[in-house]
This record gives sequence, structure tokens and C-alpha cells, in this order.
Amino acid sequence: MKLKFKIQEYQTDAVNAVVDCFAGQPKTEGVRYRVDPGRSMEAHTLLAALPEEEIAGFANEDLRISPYRVLQNVQEIQRRQNLPVSTNLVNDTKTGCAFNLDIEMETGTGKTYCYIKTMFELNRQYGWSKFIVVVPSIAIREGVHKSFEVMKEHFLEEYGKQARFFIYNSKQLHNLESFSSDAGINVMIINVQAFNATGKDARRIYEELDDFQSRRPIDVIKANRPILILDEPQKMSGDATMKSLKEFKALAMLRYSATHNQTYNKIYRLDALDAYNQKLVKKIAVRGISVKGLRGTKAYLYLAGIDISASKPPVARLEFEVKQKSGNIKTPNGKGCQGL
Repeated sequence: MKLKFKIQEYQTDAVNAVVDCFAGQPKTEGVRYRVDPGRSMEAHTLLAALPEEEIAGFANEDLRISPYRVLQNVQEIQRRQNLPVSTNLVNDTKTGCAFNLDIEMETGTGKTYCYIKTMFELNRQYGWSKFIVVVPSIAIREGVHKSFEVMKEHFLEEYGKQARFFIYNSKQLHNLESFSSDAGINVMIINVQAFNATGKDARRIYEELDDFQSRRPIDVIKANRPILILDEPQKMSGDATMKSLKEFKALAMLRYSATHNQTYNKIYRLDALDAYNQKLVKKIAVRGISVKGLRGTKAYLYLAGIDISASKPPVARLEFEVKQKSGNIKTPNGKGCQGL
């Protein structure tokens, strides 16, 4: 059975929001560079015998427009989306990336489809072709990989080309060679455990490997200046992960989630209410709090924050007034916030 995908206006808007951030960037077919052959004698001997075109790599072209032009583009997009207008581009000092874009999409509205389509549009309009999808777990990684498989014919019909995609595996590093040398759209899917854990396999990405011509896989990856797509970034915001992401030397980071816990430059929002109003989800549930018996002029209820954990349900921290038996009203201090 062949699946048919319907082009949705809200998904097109999400794609255009990202693409338009770089309006003015000239289109190139990728920067040619000589792939690092490694330090082994065998590699040098083999590469010396190959013609130049067979050892060339193709990296993403750096931004040729100024950060100020990008900011202007972002502000224009935010105005048409009725979003808060950024006063500056938020530089993520932990990852070292200067261009960080937030795309907020409610669960079940097709964010995976959106960021795959965004890759094709960025390639068509600017020539960028190297992308890395970073996910917080192996389960999500497998789901994303399956989405690429299911949608490849759809995008072939729409764009006349296919993306080459693979799951990073430290034991199958030949895929990195193709990722670097192929001029078409190339996508690597990787879960955070593959580069920020302490296990032997996770450390291999930073080590000079005999079976990889004494090269470090991370050096081969970052030579491509990839665009990183973070799927559910709130689940991988730890210091170790952020420090590891810096090693990828990303050209830009696109952050897709329904629940961002840190905001950079938000350029698109499709929240739960928007999704319901557009009949993209069947229903939404709203939990309310009714305050009774407190003095109207001094009633106090404050949402101090929402803590999100990968292993536990979300916890809301509230400050509120408590009516004691004596009739006095007491407000708990910050340490006394209640969790729901």
C-alpha cells in the first residue's frame, strides 16, 4: 500500500518560516574541499591514485548574509506570525552556534514531515545539503528513520530528487565517507547517547580510529558544516549534551518541539489551541483552578515554573495563598511551592 501525503497549509507555513530566515543567501552547490584521507600510508597511497573529483567533499556554504540581515528576516517572519519580535539573535554559548531558530508545533501535527521538507527547500533555494537530525532516544531515532523511508517517494515526486539518509553507527563509519563526498542531500540521524555517553562506543566518535584511517569521526562530520535539527530539544538540554553539540560546528540549529523549555528565536508557533481550532487534533483537555473564600484583593496564585524531565512526568511549581484555621492568609515562600 502506497501512502499519499496531502500538502497542508500550516506545514508549508512552518517550512517557509525557516527558509525565509536566510533570504538573501546566494545559492551554491556546496563548497568543494579535499576529504581528509587520514594518516595511514594505505589511505594516502589509495587517494593519490584517484582523480581529484573522486576525493572531493561537499560542505555547506557558510552564510554570506550578515547576522543583521538574518535578524531583519527573523523579525519580519515573527511579525507575520504575530510572535514576540526578537531584539537580537540569541547566540547559544554552550553549543557555539550563532543561529538558533525555534519551531513550536503541537504533537501529532507532523513536525517530522516539516523538517524533512525544510531540508529539501533549503537545498533548492540555497544549495545546503548536509543535515544532522539529533534525537533524545533510540526509539525516536528509529521512528525518524522510518519516516524518511515512508516519505522518500513523496518528496521524489515533489522535488525530483531523494535524500540519502542513515543512522550513525560507530561500527559503520563508511557512511561518513559518503556523507562527505556525495553532493546530494545527505542526512545523518543520531541519538544523543551516541556522542555524549561514557560508554566505549559513544567515545569512538572523538577517538582516532585505526579502522577509520586514524581519523576522528567528529572531525569528518564537522568539516561539512552541517545544519543541525534538534527533535525535542527540551529532552537533551543537559550541559554534557550541549557541550558535545558544539563539536559538530553547526551552521545553524533548528529546534522543533511542542514544549520548548528555553526560547531562542521563535519563528513559528502552532500550539494546542491553534491545532484544535484548525481541526488538526480531535480535542484538548484544560485543567483549571477555582479559587474560593479568599479576599479578592489579596488572592494570590502564581505559576513559578514547569519542570520537564525525560524520565518523569512534568511537574508544575505553584505559589498560592493558604487560608489557615485562624482565618489568616499565608503565602508559602519559594521553598514551599507545591508540585502537581
